[in-house]
Amino acid sequence: MHTTIDSATEVVSGIRFPEGNRWHDGRLWYSDMHTGEVFSVDPGAPGGEPRLETTIDGQSSGLGWLADGRLIVSAMNARTIQVVRPDGTNAPFADLSSIEPSLLNDLVVDEDTGRTYVGAFGYDLYGGEELRPGPLYVVEQDGSARLAADGLVFPNSANVLPGTRTLVVSETWGGRLTAFDIEPDGSLTGRREWAALPEGVTPDGSTVDAEGAIWVCSVDTGEFLRVVEGGAVTDRVDAPGLCAIDCALGGEDGRTLYLATADSYDPATTARTRAGRISAVRVTVPGP
Repeated sequence: MHTTIDSATEVVSGIRFPEGNRWHDGRLWYSDMHTGEVFSVDPGAPGGEPRLETTIDGQSSGLGWLADGRLIVSAMNARTIQVVRPDGTNAPFADLSSIEPSLLNDLVVDEDTGRTYVGAFGYDLYGGEELRPGPLYVVEQDGSARLAADGLVFPNSANVLPGTRTLVVSETWGGRLTAFDIEPDGSLTGRREWAALPEGVTPDGSTVDAEGAIWVCSVDTGEFLRVVEGGAVTDRVDAPGLCAIDCALGGEDGRTLYLATADSYDPATTARTRAGRISAVRVTVPGP
């Protein structure tokens, strides 16, 4: 498949910067990073209006669900992971502020163990600081956190490949996907390059499908690429002139790919334009 965003169906618009796309419990969930708001929407419902789930103080990014069903959100500026109460308020679940000075980024919950893996920028991107490698942390179900890996070039989204104990992480400014073996205690070993991406591709959000291929969003080049281990690209959706931010597989049969785009990742620009949106295309291979 090779298509463009123009052929996609619009699901939600008027977002500043849509992040953390997830399909959960029959709904599409996402955070508007530049407002701190977290929403869910039923794309098949008449009207399909988003429902506000919670608001994080500062920027919000990755979403996940703990083993007991509670929603968690990475609070980037506070460098915490917030847990959302039934009434929509939120409170710290894990506090990484004493061990991590840079903004937190995306997260993934390992469904087999309930552990959470969360990355951090590693440097002050918005302040113009020189690029430095960043860390990946593992958070236990009690909220305690420790370093799992370091030296990643802007660690971003991560996926546990279905049927394996392999975690694959996007290194945005490194232009690659990096794999680790997940040990029984949650530690990460066996670091290796899972896929070197085409020149210029900057992997941001991602999602894995039932065959273990990963849909990668290239924020700088406006592309959504389905990549298999080794780096071959089998399918693509082009979004020229836009930031390709995140994606999720979902819908009734798991074969709808939700595509999150915006016109910029600069908060000053998105405050003015609110051009972010989530669109949908049909794909062949469903989510896991």
